[in-house]
Amino acid sequence: MLGGLATIRGFLRERCARVLGALMSLNDPQWGRRPGQGPPDLDELWRDFNRKLNGLFGRRGGGGGDEPDQPAPRRWGGGAGLLLGLIVAVWLASGFYIVTEGQRGVVLRFGKYLETTLPGPRWHLPYPIETAEIVNLTQVRTVEVGYRNNVKSKVEKESLMLTDDENIVDVQFAVQYILKSPTDYLFHNVRPDDSVLQAAETAIREIVGRSSMDFVLYEGRAEVAARAQKLMQEILDRYGTGIAISKVTMQDAQPPQQVQAAFNDAVEAGQDRERQKNEGQTYANDVIPTARGMASRLTQEAEGYRQKVIERAEGDAARFRQLAQEYVKAPQVTRDRLYIEAIEQVLGSTTTVLIDQRSGGNLLYLPLDRIMQMTVTPRAEGAAKSEPPAAAPESPTARSRDAFRSREREAR
Repeated sequence: MLGGLATIRGFLRERCARVLGALMSLNDPQWGRRPGQGPPDLDELWRDFNRKLNGLFGRRGGGGGDEPDQPAPRRWGGGAGLLLGLIVAVWLASGFYIVTEGQRGVVLRFGKYLETTLPGPRWHLPYPIETAEIVNLTQVRTVEVGYRNNVKSKVEKESLMLTDDENIVDVQFAVQYILKSPTDYLFHNVRPDDSVLQAAETAIREIVGRSSMDFVLYEGRAEVAARAQKLMQEILDRYGTGIAISKVTMQDAQPPQQVQAAFNDAVEAGQDRERQKNEGQTYANDVIPTARGMASRLTQEAEGYRQKVIERAEGDAARFRQLAQEYVKAPQVTRDRLYIEAIEQVLGSTTTVLIDQRSGGNLLYLPLDRIMQMTVTPRAEGAAKSEPPAAAPESPTARSRDAFRSREREAR
């Protein structure tokens, strides 16, 4: 056991002597007082070091030196000075720190704000006089509202909200923010993430509470997120948190799970209503133009008929005036002419002809309709076979009219 300790101690002596030889020479009281111009002998320095080291470990002699041991306070003075110097050096070195790009250093003296340092190597008085806090201004931090890590792991206390039309919606969204003032962030916030979470929940509840359910779920998701971001930034600026909201993302918005089935039925009913409205509008677009066209056509036909009746009435009136003038000139001739024209008009549409012979009392019946039909059919076939179009056959009515007129002349 003692042999192992001696070996370890010898090894430590050898290593320490190589590193601290030059430093120990500075504490040697005989440095610069020995005769001669050169530095002290290395062997002598080694013996002095061994004596001091043995004195620290409680040994009175040893080391092979011939000089008597120095008093204990002198031996302790050199080692304590060296140790104290090392401690002071380490303490001063602890004041160095490096601020990287995108960061700011906040220096506190006895806990009070002193200055804000820019990127680069910096130094401040070591602790406990001054301390430095490194704040990253470019790091994007995220706060989740209504869920944690995944939209399936909901936090109903945060996500359930009441809309303006008294419906409950389940909203999950994420808030991303950066820092714009390191001093406000350090001195005006105890738990920054909690501050952002509470401000985000307050803002989104106010926006949802002023909107309808359909607007939040379907129509205005982007608008709800934008308005919530603006209101959230106003709240954080009012509290002086030094936080800037960069983006608000609506992860999910839907009715609560307990009423999901009923809500789907309501959505389907609304879609059916819209479909029927579209079908009705399509039918109206088809029927209304048709009805308008028909109404316009009837209006034009009525206008044409009106013009026709007016013109005919005016023509009849003009003809009557002319007949009145002729009647004054020749009453009998005019009466006969009118009678003949009336009979012609009445009998013009009939195909039955009755002939009364004055010499006998028999009444002759001629079925002219059949005779005319039998006569017209062969003529029509012949006209269809011939290349040049044949002249239209004389109307039986016209022929009967001519025969009637000839008979009237003979009677006269």
